[in-house]
Amino acid sequence: MARRNHLDVDLLRQDDSAILEYIRTGPLPDVTSEDDHGSPYSLETEPPTRNLTSDFTHFRDAPYTFLRNMGKHLVGTTYRSYENYVGRDILYAGFTEEMKARVLRNELLRNKIASLADRSVKESPVWMRMSRLEQEDRRQLVVEWLEAVTSRLADGMICKFESKKFIRLAYYIVMQILGRTYNQGLHVNAEEIVKLKEIAMIAAKKNQSLIFLPCHRSHIDYVCMQAICFRVGISVPTVVAGDNLNMAVIGPALNRLGAMWMRRSFGDDQLYSALIQAYIDTLLAGGYNFECFIEGGRSRLGKLLPPKFGILKFIFDTVLSGRTEDCWIVPVSTQYDRVIETESYISELLGSEKKKETLRDFFNAREVLSLKMGRVDVRFHDPWSLRGFINAQLEKLAPDALRVPTFADAVVNADLRTRILRSLGYQVLSDINKASVVMPTALIGTVLLTLRGRGVGHSELIRRVDWLCIRIRERGGRVADFGKLSTVQVVDRGLEVLGNLVGSSGGDGSLLEKTFYAEDRFQLSFYRNMVMHLFVSDSIVAVAMYTKIKQGGGPSMQRVPVKYLFEQCLWLSKLLAGEFVYIQQPGGIRANFWESVQLLRDQGVISISEDGCVELSSEERSRGREFFDFYCFLLWPFCDGYWFAAASLFALTPMASDFPDEADSINETLWVEVKEFLEVAQVLGKTVYAQGDLSYFEAVNKEVLRSAFKEFEAEGIIVVRRSKSGRLPAIMSLSPEWLPRRYDDDAKARSFSRASRIRPEGRLWDYVEHVSIFRREGKNRRDSASVSMRVLALADDAGRKLKQRRIQTVEDAKHPEGDALVKVSRATRGRIGGPKL
Repeated sequence: MARRNHLDVDLLRQDDSAILEYIRTGPLPDVTSEDDHGSPYSLETEPPTRNLTSDFTHFRDAPYTFLRNMGKHLVGTTYRSYENYVGRDILYAGFTEEMKARVLRNELLRNKIASLADRSVKESPVWMRMSRLEQEDRRQLVVEWLEAVTSRLADGMICKFESKKFIRLAYYIVMQILGRTYNQGLHVNAEEIVKLKEIAMIAAKKNQSLIFLPCHRSHIDYVCMQAICFRVGISVPTVVAGDNLNMAVIGPALNRLGAMWMRRSFGDDQLYSALIQAYIDTLLAGGYNFECFIEGGRSRLGKLLPPKFGILKFIFDTVLSGRTEDCWIVPVSTQYDRVIETESYISELLGSEKKKETLRDFFNAREVLSLKMGRVDVRFHDPWSLRGFINAQLEKLAPDALRVPTFADAVVNADLRTRILRSLGYQVLSDINKASVVMPTALIGTVLLTLRGRGVGHSELIRRVDWLCIRIRERGGRVADFGKLSTVQVVDRGLEVLGNLVGSSGGDGSLLEKTFYAEDRFQLSFYRNMVMHLFVSDSIVAVAMYTKIKQGGGPSMQRVPVKYLFEQCLWLSKLLAGEFVYIQQPGGIRANFWESVQLLRDQGVISISEDGCVELSSEERSRGREFFDFYCFLLWPFCDGYWFAAASLFALTPMASDFPDEADSINETLWVEVKEFLEVAQVLGKTVYAQGDLSYFEAVNKEVLRSAFKEFEAEGIIVVRRSKSGRLPAIMSLSPEWLPRRYDDDAKARSFSRASRIRPEGRLWDYVEHVSIFRREGKNRRDSASVSMRVLALADDAGRKLKQRRIQTVEDAKHPEGDALVKVSRATRGRIGGPKL
């Protein structure tokens, strides 16, 4: 189907009735039969890719070719020599010591050492009794000690690019491992590589750095970027890596390949922070390429996580302050047919402790040894200038100011600096989404998880994958290139890679057709989430419509006034703002809303009446709500997750027995460690799921709960206190104005909700009920209020479990490190959070 152009900016400035009339009366786009194109999967809309592992064969398969290629690599023929790469020279003896000397001479670092020394000496109790000469001697001793500490920290942080032979050997080993693990290869887009190399040449001439900002789904991401740079002849970047990977044997090897070791967190350690800034300043001022993961850690959910601004802020400040003229931002998308770590991800999301990570564990995993992990596709968005981006943002802010802000304004204005930095982070995420391609496993996982039926036949699975490819392209997305392979071949390959995540029956002839079903829905959701960014706005509109459609009645009873539809979309969009990266365009959520309405109308999903109401079209009803259900099924697991997260907060309702000496104990505030509450909330969620009041098991995962709690904190529903140093655990409670109340009469309480004494009323109750209207209607859930009442009783039980864990009640939740001590009520004494049972 040919799409109409995006809604004009001038049109979006008009009122809603004018936009609605434009969409309602506009001509429908031409619809071309899918059969006219042959197989929609193989439409040649995606430029061909290059498989970088095609030269690497296994000795068992082709011993002569294997030995010949190994000889070429040892000799260093063509690209294997890595002699004429584009960018700063990095592979020479003495590189590490030279880099360290530059870092330690950094002016910011020197000033920070001097400042810390001054403060340390002046805080000494004997400072006032010392002579000026003694004070200076004492200060010099502290400076020397801080310099020694900094030197030791730099030794453990700075990457050790020293040997070209080592890089060449490492490349050969890595490509052999990748070729065995991902048997269909490591693929890149040839046109994107040409563009990247052109920008690399421009940057090299100006002594500027390429800043690679990939998404992060697997530890394989580290080696993929280095291998690609080596293969195409670009100077390999210094890569920010958590020191959890700095283990025996593997750690030193990664350090020599470009790993810059960094603590996972460093709180208010000013010296360590200054050292990182000095290292990044030195790299960017010297034009050395740099890489860090925009999301911070690996995504356990398959979709992009919100940006982490730590390292990005260091890069941003280096350019903003003028310590380096400019650098080039390169958003990178890395997509996998199958991610090695998904099994451990699910275990962590369901509450298991994170195991200490070792690369040996990953490469010894059963999935790796099966040699059927599919392929890896790496895509590069067009690079862009960071200085140019900052200038564009300053100009965009001009309407809010009397003049266009300058770089100097941004340096001194913390609010302006934060706004630009935030825009930078989300722009990178948006560009990663634009560059991404959808893998066959993501197509299959999405189809299996968006069907109402128990399973799907092979022929219908093929049809639905073709259908989904068309929907992806309509939304501006791209599907991984598989050359001339048919959809049948691509799907069969994908099923082979997914292995036991997809079950099948009827292969022995017991059924008329082989039928497939989701065997492990939780793991498959990881791959479904890889397409969420394309359809999130459309799904929000569909789920907002569902709030009326689920009420039943004939078509005339299911019509939705456009004003109501927009209000619900706006409310849901804000609720899920921390969960998804929305399309970045002028007009924000309002523009996304109207574009989705237009798309759904063009697809024949909805029709718009003259009186401004939206309803499911007769065409959509006749095809069994295929489009509408697809959009709803994508979003329902997240609606379930946020509803449950809100309902779990009832467990924080204080009990009268917690305050036997308090006159007004019902209004006291219950404080609990965030980690403890997450654990109890997950037990509550598993119970609610087992009893049928939660449709999706993935709704109880830690990442969704954390995202929901961040949203609730921003809304003022909960209060979270964190220590400045990070040494004390974060604690949380309900805001006083959101506290539920309890019944005094046990008999009246039992008549409402089992043995719960929490009243089904108040702001929190209304909020939970509002979230519940977006949920999928299922068995025993026609009356959402009765569901919430049952969950209310379970939440009360969870609150008792919290008390059994000796969670303390406090009146003022400020850490001892803050402005005031934690004041514990007379009912309980001791450390907040207490030991576990």
